Amino acid sequence: MAIAADAGTHAGREGAMADAPGIELRQISIADLIECIEKGVKDFTRSSKYGMFFGAFYAIGGALILWLAFYTGYFYLAYPLIMGFALLAPFGAAGTYEISRRLEAAEPLTWSSVFGAVWGRTGRDLSWLALVSLFTFIIWMDVAVFVYLIFYGAGLSSLSEIFANVFTTPYGLAFLLVGNGIGAVIALCVFSFTAVSPPLVVDRDVDFVTAMVTSVRAVIANPRTMLAWMVVIGMDLAVSFVTFHVALVVLFPILGHTTWHLYRKLIV
Repeated sequence: MAIAADAGTHAGREGAMADAPGIELRQISIADLIECIEKGVKDFTRSSKYGMFFGAFYAIGGALILWLAFYTGYFYLAYPLIMGFALLAPFGAAGTYEISRRLEAAEPLTWSSVFGAVWGRTGRDLSWLALVSLFTFIIWMDVAVFVYLIFYGAGLSSLSEIFANVFTTPYGLAFLLVGNGIGAVIALCVFSFTAVSPPLVVDRDVDFVTAMVTSVRAVIANPRTMLAWMVVIGMDLAVSFVTFHVALVVLFPILGHTTWHLYRKLIV
């Protein structure tokens, strides 16, 4: 079912919704999501050297952030740093969108074509999208510090103390519940405006505000399917966390390719 974006042209369609001119939103199912994941895996297998490059770059960035947290003594920020770093993933995966676009169009893949096309066609608007997410990441970290200080202040001085208190006491479990609850709300907001906006600006000549609004409307129009996709991303992040980001070398490009195919399913 398509949700019309240009009311003048598509006023007769049931379920019309105002959006940017020339853009229509579809309603998709869980089966469509599964199909997109399968296509994402297929794209990765067809271009693994490119995908693993982007995955390794992102994984190394996450590992450096984790190391920095421990090196500077802010070990209690390791978890929110790792999870918050995922807020920047939609933009780090811009290369995978271009790869999927080229595979779909049967265009040749080269390093220069991938990097050149992404920057040449979307550099400015993609940068603005990244800046919005970076600002959200800063808010995320501010909230994480604030919640930690409210519960513990400077009372826990070592990683072992944090583990002992957080995972074995009712007070610690309340801290986890509040922290993760607030984090989930922030993550949902970021997910809403980045679900399809990065591949949209990679593929079409639209500004970043239009892309964000379109992404939010796509999520609202498909709450069950997009929530399922968010859960899949969360599961991948959990795997990444327990493997110290090593799994991201493969998972990151697959998520990026899948995001491209979701965009193609959601937006006409």
